[in-house]
Amino acid sequence: MNVNRPTVLILASDPAFSREITANWPHDPLPRSNGPDFVILDEGFSRDLQNFHYDLAIADAAFVDKQVDKQDEKKQDGKNDEKRKDKRSRLNKRLNKDLKQSLLAAGKPAILIHSDPSLDFYNIHAAVLELRREPGIWPAIAGLLGREILRRVQSESHARQAEKTCAAAQAEATLGRYMVEMRTNVNNALTTVLGNAELLVLEPGLPANVLAQVDTIRNMALRMHEVFQRLYSLEKELTVVARESGKKAMSAVAGAR
Repeated sequence: MNVNRPTVLILASDPAFSREITANWPHDPLPRSNGPDFVILDEGFSRDLQNFHYDLAIADAAFVDKQVDKQDEKKQDGKNDEKRKDKRSRLNKRLNKDLKQSLLAAGKPAILIHSDPSLDFYNIHAAVLELRREPGIWPAIAGLLGREILRRVQSESHARQAEKTCAAAQAEATLGRYMVEMRTNVNNALTTVLGNAELLVLEPGLPANVLAQVDTIRNMALRMHEVFQRLYSLEKELTVVARESGKKAMSAVAGAR
């Protein structure tokens, strides 16, 4: 699995459902765009969705009807068709609700394909989009919706990363500006330290260990002075670059008129 590609989790007991989704997934016309990785699981894993890494889930609610049919076959207790139909409807809604709740609890975007004609063509519940199974067109619609959802997820991810990068750059820029602004004060302090160090070196009768310490102070002050001189040079270079960039931009605008 490619970590740079989005992951689409397909929840379906019917292999035909998975084949329809993968076969009808639209090709992205954008250059260098990668299609998603498809991971196929049985609906029985829907309760454990929080343990799976995926960007979009597409679930088949048709299995609800199949489970109801199987349970009805096992329980032929002589009840009339109307009561059996009512029981089927209630059980169908409960199973469908459980699947939807699992998708909602996972907190990831999801498309739930259902076949209940009493529901609207589509319904949106938080991050879960319910889509009615329209014969012949539902796989293409699910693919188009899925691709757009993944694009939105990736765009939001890139935007969050850009915000973090911008915040870090702003923090570094603030620190740099502060250091440049404090350059004069630091240089004044370093001048004082260097002057006193030079006077101490000339002081007669100082022990050798004291002279060594004074020499260390002097050398460290000189190194700090060099660092701030480099910052000053960098500030001048950036100012020149910004000025030249502004001139080029103005020239380009004037030439376009």
